Amino acid sequence: MRFIGLDIHRDFCEIAISKGSKARSVGRVNSTPEALTVLGNSLAPQDKVILESTGNALEIARILEPFVCDVVIANPMQVRAISHAKVKNDQFDARSLAELLAADLVPRVWIGDEQTRVLRRLTSRRSQLVRARTRPKNEITAVLVRNLKGRPPMTDLFGRQGRRWLAGLQFPADEHDTVQACLRQIDFLTTEIAHVDRQLAEKALTSPEIKRLMTIPGVGITTAATLIAAIGDVQRFPTAKRLVGYLGLDPRVRQSGQTPCPTRPNLQTRLLRLPARARRSRLVSDQNTRTAARVLPAHPHPPRSPDRDRRDRPQTRLALLATAHHQPGLRLQTPDDVDRKLRALELRAGAPVRPRTQRQPGTPTAKQRAQLERQLTEQAELAYQRLIQDWQATRNNTAPNATP
Repeated sequence: MRFIGLDIHRDFCEIAISKGSKARSVGRVNSTPEALTVLGNSLAPQDKVILESTGNALEIARILEPFVCDVVIANPMQVRAISHAKVKNDQFDARSLAELLAADLVPRVWIGDEQTRVLRRLTSRRSQLVRARTRPKNEITAVLVRNLKGRPPMTDLFGRQGRRWLAGLQFPADEHDTVQACLRQIDFLTTEIAHVDRQLAEKALTSPEIKRLMTIPGVGITTAATLIAAIGDVQRFPTAKRLVGYLGLDPRVRQSGQTPCPTRPNLQTRLLRLPARARRSRLVSDQNTRTAARVLPAHPHPPRSPDRDRRDRPQTRLALLATAHHQPGLRLQTPDDVDRKLRALELRAGAPVRPRTQRQPGTPTAKQRAQLERQLTEQAELAYQRLIQDWQATRNNTAPNATP
């Protein structure tokens, strides 16, 4: 059995081969389908190939998979930590990959199915479009500051009222052109975001996992789709703690010596910095998490988290992170709220608007249904609290004749 290491680039791939001993460089091949097919024909069915995760790694792996026993896509960050390389060149990287694969020391990257990869591309494109739309918005704000126009009297500067207010302001000619150009950019990017949102909604309508995540208070289609795209198959995580750590919401202690407070050793903690920050930023973004931090305490949802008091203070950064930390494991929203979310999802996907019908006499209104559903969830929460109190009282009773 041979172990083939590929250091891939946009134009070529550096090749190294190891037969269980020190690897040797054997040249390079162009990063084209034709050249990679010729490379695959030269390999044996029992060979194993390894390459680092980059932009074109998945397509190269697809081409080589039919020719070899296994194609491993390695995590580049962990490979760099394992190799301890002081030398950096293409030949050395390819040899290091082949030797790590021969020693079975390769941290693999999970590759989802095609549906998960499509969802990742859509959510990534939407995030890039939103960031691009933020730049012209910030530029218009800078124009207002430079010309001493004060704060806008409305919440949304780029809505209908905000645009009428902007049109009534007097600017120098160049500043006026800047504002108009930025507004055109915002309109174009908003149209593109709406197109991506429609594609996400169509995917969500066929995904029971996304619909299930949308039952969490404060989680909409964008957050649910981003979570599913990042998580993929949730069966990969045996516990909720592993899932929270994968999402980068698990604080890690990085300190030595005596802590400032011996009773709280984890006082100085920070979130783990991950290369794929999109999945965490989607959860702890101001728009999403500040809303969820206000929504979650208002929704009774047994079981409550032990740090409920922290999430009841949405103005603090600790409350935001605690909310995001527990969002992947929270569930339970009233059926009426879930129905409204799913109907909004259908409308975003292009479903026709239903004609308004008369409410039958005696049927409860939406407000009455919400109140009834809230009472049911409050009763469930009280029942859970009594269950926990009884269980704790039984656990603390260590008498010989105590009931287990």
